[in-house]
Amino acid sequence: TRSGQFRPRRGVCAMEGVLEKLTDFSSPSFDVTLLDNVVQAFYTSADGNERMAAQNILTKFQEHPDAWQRVDAILEHSQNSTTKFYGLQILESMIKYRWKALPEQQRDGIKNYVVNLLIKLSSDDATLRAEKVYIGKLNLILVQVLKHEWPHRWTSFIPDFIGASKTNESLCENNMRVLTLLSEEIFDFSLGEMTQAKIKGLKESLNREFGLIYELCEYIMANSSKPALLEATLQCLLRFLSWIPLGYIFETNLIEMLCNKFLPEPVFRNDVLSCLAEISALKVGPTYDAQFVAMFTTSLQHLTNAIPTTTDMRNAYHNGDDSDEKFVQNLALYLTSFLRQHVDLLERAPETHNALGGALQYLVRISEVEEVEVFKTCLDYWNALASDLYHTECQASALSAPGLALGSSGSDSQQSRRALYAQTLSDVRLVLISRMARPEEVIIVEDENGEIVKETMKDTDAITLYKAMRETLVYLTHLDVDDTERIMLNKLDRQMNHSEWSWHNLNTLCWAIGSISGAMSEDHEKRFLVTVIKDLLHLCEIKRGKDNKAVVAANIMYVVGQYPRFLRAHWKFLKTVVKKLFEFMHEMHPGVRDMACDTFLKISLKCRRKFVTQQVGETMPFIDQIIIELPETINDLEPSHIHSFFESVGYMIGSHPDAQRRSELVIKLMKLPNGSWDEILEKASSDPSSLLQTETMKRLVNVLRTNARLATALGPSYSVQLGTLYLNMLNLYRHFSEQISQTITTHGEAFSRSSNVKSMRAVKREVLRVLEAYVERCDDPKAFMANFVPPLLDPVLGDYARSVPGARDPEVLSMLAAIIAKLRDEITSEVPRILDAVFECTLNMITKNFEDFPDHRLNFFTLLKAINNHAFRAFFMIPADSFKLVIDSIVWAFKHTERNVADTGLTILHDMLRNIASSEVAPPFYQTFYLRILQDVFYVLTDTLHKPGFKMQCMILAHLFMVVEQNSVGAPLNAENPSMDNRTFLREYLASMLTNAFPNVAPQRLQQVVVHMMESCTDITTFKNHVRDFLVHLKEFSAGDNTDLFDEEAAAAANAKAEQERQHIAIPGMVGPHDPRLQTDGGDMNE
Repeated sequence: TRSGQFRPRRGVCAMEGVLEKLTDFSSPSFDVTLLDNVVQAFYTSADGNERMAAQNILTKFQEHPDAWQRVDAILEHSQNSTTKFYGLQILESMIKYRWKALPEQQRDGIKNYVVNLLIKLSSDDATLRAEKVYIGKLNLILVQVLKHEWPHRWTSFIPDFIGASKTNESLCENNMRVLTLLSEEIFDFSLGEMTQAKIKGLKESLNREFGLIYELCEYIMANSSKPALLEATLQCLLRFLSWIPLGYIFETNLIEMLCNKFLPEPVFRNDVLSCLAEISALKVGPTYDAQFVAMFTTSLQHLTNAIPTTTDMRNAYHNGDDSDEKFVQNLALYLTSFLRQHVDLLERAPETHNALGGALQYLVRISEVEEVEVFKTCLDYWNALASDLYHTECQASALSAPGLALGSSGSDSQQSRRALYAQTLSDVRLVLISRMARPEEVIIVEDENGEIVKETMKDTDAITLYKAMRETLVYLTHLDVDDTERIMLNKLDRQMNHSEWSWHNLNTLCWAIGSISGAMSEDHEKRFLVTVIKDLLHLCEIKRGKDNKAVVAANIMYVVGQYPRFLRAHWKFLKTVVKKLFEFMHEMHPGVRDMACDTFLKISLKCRRKFVTQQVGETMPFIDQIIIELPETINDLEPSHIHSFFESVGYMIGSHPDAQRRSELVIKLMKLPNGSWDEILEKASSDPSSLLQTETMKRLVNVLRTNARLATALGPSYSVQLGTLYLNMLNLYRHFSEQISQTITTHGEAFSRSSNVKSMRAVKREVLRVLEAYVERCDDPKAFMANFVPPLLDPVLGDYARSVPGARDPEVLSMLAAIIAKLRDEITSEVPRILDAVFECTLNMITKNFEDFPDHRLNFFTLLKAINNHAFRAFFMIPADSFKLVIDSIVWAFKHTERNVADTGLTILHDMLRNIASSEVAPPFYQTFYLRILQDVFYVLTDTLHKPGFKMQCMILAHLFMVVEQNSVGAPLNAENPSMDNRTFLREYLASMLTNAFPNVAPQRLQQVVVHMMESCTDITTFKNHVRDFLVHLKEFSAGDNTDLFDEEAAAAANAKAEQERQHIAIPGMVGPHDPRLQTDGGDMNE
């Protein structure tokens, strides 16, 4: 290796020679050219070995504690921009993690170097443009320095910064960007990056010195004519507007300058709209109402002068450039932000109604833009407006005049407010109906080639959008049901006369019709729906082509499935719809049979009693006719469809009030699958080898899956069917277990993955699933324990214990968990036997690594959780070594990198600690496991891979500290000195443990952390704040995303949303007819 050359392919020695030369800090000179060559090799070499060698050199050099001392040479002499960025990464890392470890003289030297380099580069306008990315990285490094130094050790930063800005416009432009970054670091990105005390101090300092910053911004806006500087200043102001003292916004000429000087100029329009949106979002009370109104009317006047409110925003957005797209988006954000907070100011005074109307017209036009994110911005506002009008107008009318139809006359103030928004809301209804998103139930879609296909993957974004649009349209329907009906029927007429016929138009219309189920009165809904369904059925008849018919059929099924209230009230219509569904079950077009079976299942759930009750004019209950015609009805269905069909009929049968009649119907329903079952077993009695035929095993699997779905639907009533199959099911389970063992013994463990063994295991799995489905709905645990459990455990547990790992079924574990959860104390005495058979052998399977046997792993901890919650006493019936294995498995679980496994482990541990705290075994448990659990929980707490478990980790630690603080341990934790007080011992133990684990953190700080955590263990919120501050000090948490540390705040927001959803249930039509939060029978049981 010669200076300036890099040839790592010559071998390890050459690589080590390069690294040795680069890390020779005894030499005053540094070979920057050699480093350039290494970087070049890493990014451009075609030789994989050379790239790996270069990466190794760069990594080791960057990790060297003195590497930052070469950064000045790298930045000044490197000819490679990538090498310069590499140098800046080294410097940034040192500032973030090791700044306080440097002597003060070196810190000052680095600070001055960065400042001088920035001044040098940004003082020249051409350099500022050419080195934009490089200077941006330097700005970030300066901000990192400021987070450490300002304000205590760099008190003059803001005055010096402001003074320098007035000397040069290019320098001033970059300084604006630095201030922007500083504001973002303190106010937007500080959580998890700095301690709370540090954040508070920086916010107070920036607030205190903002006067100087504002004076500079005002000076620039008043005197500069340089567009780039003015843009940077506006963007800087944008970051400050949300927190600065209000006087700077409303008691200066800032708003006037924004509206009158900069808004009319296209080059500044986007930044100004962003600033106005930020100002609009401020909640300041009535003090500045006049200023808000003036800002809005003035800005809207300038906007309408430049862009009329009738402008086709859809085409403007589609044909415009990036700036035009951004303008449309920013305009939507500004208008929605202002109207959300201050619309009442515009409603009060007639002179501002024109401005309000113009803003609403803008938003209607923007709502037509195809870009989803732009549409969502408008949709959020329409939802808020419609919700507000519904709660203030419709509900007020209903309260003041019970029985008054929504949309009828009310007070003058209500009428004037409705009149103010009437045309806008009608326009919004049309927009939403025309572009309604696809609901989850619709699985027949148009692909990118314009062909009708069955959807294979759910579009979660479309489903979320549909829910928001549905909620908004329900509100709008309540506000004017006649207008909603008029728009929908007019659009349907255009489908019938072909003037607007297209798959897309029909789909969006029908999705919208289905979305407002429950929002109309029953009489209104009847008139409306009869017209809609008759037209759709007629459309299905007259349309030619399989694709066209499939689209119409899918829409018919979706619409009728959304209106169970109408179907329950009109038996003949319900019967016609079901018969039409049975016709669609013979349709071969992809997806049609799926939707027919799904719709039949939904109708069965909501109208179940109608089918088992003999209706007027009928000779028998319709359920009997369904069962009689069942062979023909399901003739063209796939096995999965047949399972769904039997589940649907099961829900009907389960709703019959007479137990004897339910049993008779079950026997009739299952005649076909039971016949197939008996035929297989009869043949097997004379020829056992017939069971091993692939086709026979497929038939068994389908019969068992049908039974599992029926057990889910019938619940306790399934016992009559289970009784006829149970012993044969167990015999089949035992038979296939023996066959699998024999096969593996003969051919080796690798044969466990053969197709024949997989088919046998499929039969066993389905047997277990039938039992699990029944036990979950069982209503007589004692009877199940007495009649079903004894013959079950021997074949299942014995087979599981004897099988090779690859042949063990994870469904055994989930079934046992379901049985324990249902039977509780009844089965506690059997739990040691269960654990003896499945625990250790499963643990050996899943703990070899984090990847193999994922289903076993998840079900294993589900079983452990069930025992912990429902049969806790069983843990003390097993040997001490076995209980130690239980603890080991829990620790292994919460150390797992898969989040659901880790969360389950933490939950089990937390529940177990709470159970133990109130039991007589607490003292020996704490003596044996307390310190070990404490260490392991701290291990995951400080591991970046386990940040999502932060909340539960803190709850466990707080509990562990609390039992010590409250002297509830009942035994000494210090085995070497039992006389030592547990509180004193734990403080010393923790301080020592953390000091050894984190030598980069000062021992005094760690001792303080321990004291704070132990003193606040009874207040979980304060406790978590102390833990967060502790984690901020650890460098492992400084470089990553720390949002998981604040999951509690996210959970609080989720709880608030859940409360809002609970209130929505009271609004007719707001919750879908098949939402699980509603009564399953939909009121049908009262008939």
